[in-house]
Amino acid sequence: MKTDSFALRHIGPNETDLAQMLQTVGVENLDQLIYQTIPDDIRLKQPLNLPEALSENEFLNHIQQLSQKNKIFKTYIGLGYHETITPSVIKRNIFENPGWYTAYTPYQAEIAQGRLEALLNFQTMVTDLTGMELANASLLDESTAAAEAMTMLYELRNRDQKKNNVTKFFVSEEVLPQTISLLYTRAIPLGIELVIGNHQSFDFSTDFYGALIQYPGKYGQVYDYASFTAKAKNNEIKVAVAADILSLVLLEAPGKWGADVVVGTTQRFGIPLGYGGPHAAFFATKDEYKRNIPGRIIGVTRDTDSNRALRMALQTREQHIKRDKATSNICTAQVLLAVMAGMYAVFHGPKGLTYIAQKVHHSATTLAAQLNRLGYQQTNAQYFDTIVVKAEKHIIKPIAEANGVNFLYIDENTISIAVNEATSLTDINTVLRIFAEAGGRIALTTSSLLQESPLSEEVKRKSEFLTLPVFNSYHSETELMRYIKKLERKDLSLNHSMISLGSCTMKLNAASEMLPLSQANWSNIHPFVPLEQAQGYQEMLKSLENQLNIITGFAGTSLQPNSGAQGEYAGLMVIRAYHESRGEGHRHICLIPSSAHGTNPASAVMAGMKVVVTKTDERGNIDVEDLREKAIKYKDELSSLMVTYPSTHGVFESSIREITQIIHENGGQVYMDGANMNAQVGLTNPATIGADVCHLNLHKTFAIPHGGGGPGVGPICVASHLVPFLPSNPVIATGGAEAITAISAAPWGSAMVCLISYAYITMLGSEGLTNATKYAILNANYLKSKLEEHFSVLYTGECGRAAHEMILDCRPFKKNGIEVTDIAKRLMDYGFHAPTVSFPVAGTLMVEPTESESKAELDRFIEAMVSIRKEIEEADLDDTNNVLKNAPHTLNMVTSDSWTFPYSREKAAYPLSHIAENKFWPTVRRVDEAFGDRNLICTCAPIEAYMEA
Repeated sequence: MKTDSFALRHIGPNETDLAQMLQTVGVENLDQLIYQTIPDDIRLKQPLNLPEALSENEFLNHIQQLSQKNKIFKTYIGLGYHETITPSVIKRNIFENPGWYTAYTPYQAEIAQGRLEALLNFQTMVTDLTGMELANASLLDESTAAAEAMTMLYELRNRDQKKNNVTKFFVSEEVLPQTISLLYTRAIPLGIELVIGNHQSFDFSTDFYGALIQYPGKYGQVYDYASFTAKAKNNEIKVAVAADILSLVLLEAPGKWGADVVVGTTQRFGIPLGYGGPHAAFFATKDEYKRNIPGRIIGVTRDTDSNRALRMALQTREQHIKRDKATSNICTAQVLLAVMAGMYAVFHGPKGLTYIAQKVHHSATTLAAQLNRLGYQQTNAQYFDTIVVKAEKHIIKPIAEANGVNFLYIDENTISIAVNEATSLTDINTVLRIFAEAGGRIALTTSSLLQESPLSEEVKRKSEFLTLPVFNSYHSETELMRYIKKLERKDLSLNHSMISLGSCTMKLNAASEMLPLSQANWSNIHPFVPLEQAQGYQEMLKSLENQLNIITGFAGTSLQPNSGAQGEYAGLMVIRAYHESRGEGHRHICLIPSSAHGTNPASAVMAGMKVVVTKTDERGNIDVEDLREKAIKYKDELSSLMVTYPSTHGVFESSIREITQIIHENGGQVYMDGANMNAQVGLTNPATIGADVCHLNLHKTFAIPHGGGGPGVGPICVASHLVPFLPSNPVIATGGAEAITAISAAPWGSAMVCLISYAYITMLGSEGLTNATKYAILNANYLKSKLEEHFSVLYTGECGRAAHEMILDCRPFKKNGIEVTDIAKRLMDYGFHAPTVSFPVAGTLMVEPTESESKAELDRFIEAMVSIRKEIEEADLDDTNNVLKNAPHTLNMVTSDSWTFPYSREKAAYPLSHIAENKFWPTVRRVDEAFGDRNLICTCAPIEAYMEA
């Protein structure tokens, strides 16, 4: 056994398993199975041109050496990013804990109550600090959250007859530059007209539907916006505020002075800089806009026994129902980071946060006072943490860099200095020494912080925050460690059992891939430092881009999109820019097969396209003739086709090259959704099937953990003719010669977690990556062969094979009174997370085992499904008091003195003998979705609120 082979540790089945599984599937070897699964005309003839795989130890040595090329300066650049101190108890017990980072999005609420509680804490923290009534459970970054605010307010115009034709949106020039760039990206396809200007001279004309202001401003100035929002309200203009969350501890909440929406990032709450991400954004608004809020909302409901339970609410489900009528995309959360930020507030509490905010504020005031003594002019009248100093860049910059310090140079004579939680007295004295040397003066030394503030009474916070017990109970490490563990025990993650979600590829997130993220040389770099200070990052990112180019067969890659949804959108915006460059900006029709991912139509609409749905045939494949007919019909307006390959039905459609050729012949471009790339790597690729651009889910195929619903990375890879249009950033240049404006806030998106995918590819190499794909296909077909005796498999390829996933038809069980949801809930009693429910076909389960699962784990899942199939046969249409309808069964239920069910406690809790060895207990019974939506509670309200509801 080659113990230094990473592939050996990543791929589940061993050699003995392989022989047995091939026999079950009915093939002589893996290559025969691949031949029967993937059409011959798209199979790669040569192996991937990648370097030899590194062992885990070799990789860890390599990544450590590479990290030394990053220079860790004390950075005071600000612009929405600040050094923080991650409490070790949170770093060890959440950030580095697979119980938290390998969990899936909490669609199955009964086995996700811990994460849901942590996210409810996050929402409560946000509503308290912003003074708003409702918050979601995170967005991707501050800039995308601001764009979501702009578009939400745009949609709300339609409520107001006076405003429904108004398209102007005012943006203060104080807004962060990366946010303004991203606003342009989102505004143009929707027909929104951005007007950038000075908020103090804004005329509040009725031509505007909304406005965005920054609080504090981009260079730290604190404005009193009360009169601005009052005037806006008088002119029926809704106001969004991009706010620094730590400053809200000392500054009055925007909700108190009239904001309609408040957005920002929670990066300052203990989240590492990570060269730009991942970080969790927040979005808070009024209760009346709850049907319009983007992303996910966690709400309180009750379970079957009327006990308190949590689940995702409202818009979460409506996104999937709305499809092309959706105004935003559901896959835009950063759950793991939101959990960390919320736990930071739990750990520190209101008094701890006040201490931190005051220390930051007093560090800034002390620095300003001492610089004034040195003869420098500080120009911000009011500020929280950022001062602006008149000084000559050409003198200051070389001295600062020689001392390992970065400032923000606004222009040749103006410097911004943003202090942070990690700024010490030693750091302040270093800054003073730099300015003293630059001015030829004797350095001043400060031994304590001045306890004074330039903030006026009008802007100081007067409202209370974080008054609930959860924020005032866990301030010792012992208590927080136990609280985190208590929540973790309520969640089923990959460290317990297989999560066989179709389309979501819940594979191993190996420890060696994760370890580098904890190293300071990777985690503590500001995204806007000079490139020469981030050479380790630059080398890693360029290598990853090259690896992805080779894997996809394309010419260029942008790592900027920080979710799959962003990748979809970025790909379409690049196509849009390409058409416009050729004088064909009128091409706006996007063809989408009816079997496509539910996110595809929403992304197309956001990119300003009109969606035309094409049919699928009786075998679930794209109806080629219907597609041809529509491509010809719209040939003068055809922009693109969005196609998922292999299909969402788990099939490599043999007509794919004909399909892409039809689109090209009629002037369109082909966007391939890379959600199912786990069945392609090393065997075929998007370029070979005829696509022009694809996005990749690095959090699926390339091993970044799902983190309970984020972080994710959704880079786009493009053919050579689209390379010039890859996205830019206004602070650090990225993208092509004709680059579109920003897709996300940071130049390379969530750069830190790209280390994971770089590790995955580097340790597997060409052979390992290809074998991973082969085993993903083998595991799926092994499951299919075992399960099709008991469940109907809806779609297969021409040789009867599945790709890497399959759809089990559960609709016939309605004759026994059993719905697909009953099967999903009963699987919890067997210790498994349900496969994907009712997507892409209602009443079905979509199963994807991935290559990381062993035959033993697959057999346990098969045994569970076969046992459930027998339980279905025992069910009676007229009797709903059965083991499936009552699932899941909780520990409280099974140990209760009262047992009124017509089956045994043992059957409820231990339907198979081996389950008792590793039993996972759901903490609530089946949740009542409808009750929660009728009585929407989305914060940690006192118990009286639940009783009243």
